[in-house]
Amino acid sequence: MPLRPARPPAAALAALLLLATGCTTVGGSSADRAAGPGRELSAAELRAAAVADADLGAGYTVTVMTPGHGDTGAGAGREVADVPACQPLLDAVTPAAPAATGAGAAPASPAPGYPYAETDLSVARAADPRGGVYGGLLGYRAGRAAALQAELEKLFVPCAAFTSTAPAPPAEKPGKKAPIRTRHRLNREDTPTPGGADAALGFTLTNESGSAVLSQRAVLARIGPALAVFTTFGVAAEPAAAPDEVIVRQQVAKLRAAQAKKK
Repeated sequence: MPLRPARPPAAALAALLLLATGCTTVGGSSADRAAGPGRELSAAELRAAAVADADLGAGYTVTVMTPGHGDTGAGAGREVADVPACQPLLDAVTPAAPAATGAGAAPASPAPGYPYAETDLSVARAADPRGGVYGGLLGYRAGRAAALQAELEKLFVPCAAFTSTAPAPPAEKPGKKAPIRTRHRLNREDTPTPGGADAALGFTLTNESGSAVLSQRAVLARIGPALAVFTTFGVAAEPAAAPDEVIVRQQVAKLRAAQAKKK
């Protein structure tokens, strides 16, 4: 998965979703729902809100992972866009959180663009062994999730084509390692807003640096102060497919329910 080497993306997603109401978001534009702001979830609550096998039915297998972002310090291994305006896009699909302030603890005031809590997961389906979906549940302080989504909405013109630079993977030969430069193309995908979400944004991001064109298709669903990101991967011959709508719908519902519970 060259769009994020070594680990599945945390904030990883894009799909045609089943809608619980008639209010939709088409063409990637966003419209807020009257679902209420929801409350911020702690790291433990966010993890507990991740979908499980039982939520999805027979044939699905969910693996919840410990986020790797920030475990080597602030900015370690971060992919940096050569066009600064495009950085929020990379941070949204492959965020690198600041260093923790204690054992597994996130900083009380994370840098702008970074979630204060994150849970990663992957979902496999027996009927489609190559159609895995990677997800990230990202908790933001009040107002930041909506602000980040608004920033991403503005990137489709200036970031239609851009490049990024990332440190070489540590597994390569010892000695001086040349940074990895990647060419990207960004395309908006028509993405209805799933029932229970406040808004949704869909896109495909490509990696055109190698001999094959690799694609990452994603949808970001905003649920109160959280973002749920679902991602699939593909190549030119088999482009990334829209993430399974059952996974997206059930995850949005669990996050909304968790936010509605009183502490």
